[in-house]
Amino acid sequence: MLTYRKKRLIALTLAAAFLFMAVSPVMTNAVTVPDNLNTGPYVEKIVYQVIASQDQRIAAILAGTVEMDNSFFNPSNLDLLTADEDISIAENLRNGYGHIRINCRDYPLNISGFRRAFAYAYDKRAVQQDIMLGYSQLHDALVPYTNSFSIEDDLEYHYYDADPTTGNAILDKLNFTMQPDGWRTAPDGSPIDIEIIYGANTPDIGGGCAQLGVDALEELGIHAHTLPQDFNTYISTLDSHGAYDMIFYATNFYGSDVDWLAYSYWSERADEPLENPSNFRNETYDSYRDDLLNGVTYEEVYEAAAEMQRILHYNVPLLIVYENIYMQAYRNDVFEGHVDDLGRYIAGPWTARKIHKIDGTGGGTVTIAIGEEPDSFNIFTSNSAYSAAIQNNLYPRLYDWANDLSPYGNLATNLITEVHEDNPAAIPVNHTRFTVDIVSNATWSDGEQLTAADVAFTFNYFLQSYAIAGNPAGLGLQNLISITALTPTRVQFLFDSLSYWHFSNFAYSWIIPEHIFNDVDGIGYAGWNTWNPVFNPAEPNVNCGPFKFTDFEAGEFYEITANTDFHYYPENWPPPEPTTTPTPTDTPEFNATLAIVAGAVGAAVVILVGGFVLLRQK
Repeated sequence: MLTYRKKRLIALTLAAAFLFMAVSPVMTNAVTVPDNLNTGPYVEKIVYQVIASQDQRIAAILAGTVEMDNSFFNPSNLDLLTADEDISIAENLRNGYGHIRINCRDYPLNISGFRRAFAYAYDKRAVQQDIMLGYSQLHDALVPYTNSFSIEDDLEYHYYDADPTTGNAILDKLNFTMQPDGWRTAPDGSPIDIEIIYGANTPDIGGGCAQLGVDALEELGIHAHTLPQDFNTYISTLDSHGAYDMIFYATNFYGSDVDWLAYSYWSERADEPLENPSNFRNETYDSYRDDLLNGVTYEEVYEAAAEMQRILHYNVPLLIVYENIYMQAYRNDVFEGHVDDLGRYIAGPWTARKIHKIDGTGGGTVTIAIGEEPDSFNIFTSNSAYSAAIQNNLYPRLYDWANDLSPYGNLATNLITEVHEDNPAAIPVNHTRFTVDIVSNATWSDGEQLTAADVAFTFNYFLQSYAIAGNPAGLGLQNLISITALTPTRVQFLFDSLSYWHFSNFAYSWIIPEHIFNDVDGIGYAGWNTWNPVFNPAEPNVNCGPFKFTDFEAGEFYEITANTDFHYYPENWPPPEPTTTPTPTDTPEFNATLAIVAGAVGAAVVILVGGFVLLRQK
């Protein structure tokens, strides 16, 4: 087995230099960023086919009915897949993890000691060895090991190995009383029965990890059981802060920013839709938010992120059960050009952009299996990785994450970052100004030109819809005091503070069309969460990505087709059909002569053969 433990990145100090560079340090990695990464697409269509069963997805890859799987496969299938020479395997340490989310609101799970006892009793080693078959590493910190902000190697203690003795001692101290029948009651005397939900389409990994949770609770004298459930059902429960005990699922991070720590577990968001699904509240944790969000240097941000990770590690609103080696299978007999991507992996948007036929001809349909039906195509409300897999091919950003997780210009062609010291006459003290130039040839899918006015409108829309109707897209923009379209291809952002995160706060957001979302005759500020594109054909679905949405059958497939108006669509593509110039031996006259000669030769052969037969008879 390969060892994927990686040496922790020693980050450089970034102060004023960061404000000019406007990038975050990322993990060292071995992937190569292709030349002209943006150029594409080269295929005609991509079809995302819903196949819930992993066994059926693997069978489809082996049969050649799908080209690749958006999900990772169980390591137990590795030998079966590698035996086929037409199948390749992509492997990366996951920039994410599988975890059990815990509801910190409802009794007795609102007692942090109960959650900590569960963490001690849980057997992560069994997940690593028995479920992931060694293709994972033990992990505790809520920032993945792939990220330089992770404090995994610096935690004072770990929950790696099952330790029910420590867990039981914690519960004894908290007056979870062991009854004569061997089961505990809560401190108020009430019985306990914990339900652990997992995705019905992941019986091996999801079901196995959930069952180990049941085993851990029973070692503590706590009744527990598992419940398989549809992904969209339990995600809806989390989004709406509904009732649950624990839910197993997995999370991926596309980049290396950790400003999400300021929102995903913030007390003020414990009852806000789409935010803080663990319903976690902790005043000490909240006290580090300002340092995380307003720190200017890497060291300042790292220290705040480290303290927040320690608090989460102690209070366990989320128990990470594995950080796995992400393995995806893809066919190599028809298409090539797959892009190894540390954030969105081999079936991600860069592969969709760069994949092409091996024989050099244009077009072709690439079929990608997805394990669940997308929950929504509303970019503001969707929480589904299956939705995102499709949406990432449809909407533009100023910057995207390259396959090595570095910023990579999409609409943006140039960036100027300034603070007061750079331009005292124009920029107030402790303010940051970003001036972004964008491409001039971007077009919305309804034919309207995309300009800097759309970019400015996008962020004003985020702020207004957040203020009016709680759109989470406005989170992180509280210091954005103005955004102005200076020309059709130049836009300017002004923040009233200095912060390590200002670039990320605007760079990676999807840009939306003003003529569709405006508050006069469009979707409007209050309509952000009721907009239902694709599933409601009457709703506008206008975008500006490398593909356009063209067809679907709910629960069956979702088709996107190459956008030939895309601002990075390759020139002279598809290549012309090969043509041949007739030669003297490829004309109607020659072919007619050849037929006469062939007929004569055939008759002679028949005569000769007949004579030979007669001779033999004599």
